[in-house]
Amino acid sequence: MSKRRALSKATLAAALLALAGLAAQPWGAGARAGGQTAAASPAAPVLPVAPALVVRRLPHDSTAFTEGLFIDGGELFESTGMEGRSFIRRSDLESGRVLARTRLPAHLFGEGIALWQGTIFSLTWRDGMGFRWTRDRLRPQGRFAYMGEGWALTSDGRQLIMSDGTATLRFVEPVQFRTTRLLPVTAQGQPVANLNELEYVDGEILANVWMTDRIARIDPENGHVIGWIDVAALRREVRRFGPDQVANGIAWDAAKRRLYVTGKEWPVLFEIVPPKGR
Repeated sequence: MSKRRALSKATLAAALLALAGLAAQPWGAGARAGGQTAAASPAAPVLPVAPALVVRRLPHDSTAFTEGLFIDGGELFESTGMEGRSFIRRSDLESGRVLARTRLPAHLFGEGIALWQGTIFSLTWRDGMGFRWTRDRLRPQGRFAYMGEGWALTSDGRQLIMSDGTATLRFVEPVQFRTTRLLPVTAQGQPVANLNELEYVDGEILANVWMTDRIARIDPENGHVIGWIDVAALRREVRRFGPDQVANGIAWDAAKRRLYVTGKEWPVLFEIVPPKGR
């Protein structure tokens, strides 16, 4: 059973309602305050929604249940989920050829990854356990613990940023893996729940929003969503319509200033036009 199917019926129903709300409300999942749905301020500006513009297409493993993605030194690093199918690998970006790979223990559900000072950090879903790996050969270097669920990781160059499936991001000091700051994420006054895969790009946090075809552009100073990237056309192109085959995976090649996205069990890694500055 996948992570997402293991959710309670109540949680799944709430998520479906949030997804339906996207059609009319670009800010995503509805917030609840005092038992009432919080409405966006009438004066709040409409957030821009930009369709993902494809630059080129690269091969991607269609069996990979992608949970984490980043680029370093022109190589693609990826982590996958599902018990018995979770692994971390280093691949040639252009061809998809696997250069190194390591499997997680079969009972663990792998989640997000990030690079910090030459060491790869990886999360697991519900076990409260993370791992450190060498960059090149992906050999284990140690473990760390955290409270709650682990969904995704990225780095702003100073610390790690972690998502746990809620509307709040955690800023984490990497040495002790200690949370130093919590960042509530909102769009037009409403919390944006189900924040998933993360990437830090030119002073913004990009986040897949689970069960949607949108990537949120988040201001890391105040947590406000400043715009959306719509990847619905990419999902239609790869014809992945299963309940778990959602868009998930954002990788920024800072050296070449190229942005890549993919999804769970998608056969294509798309290079798209990066978002414009604020």
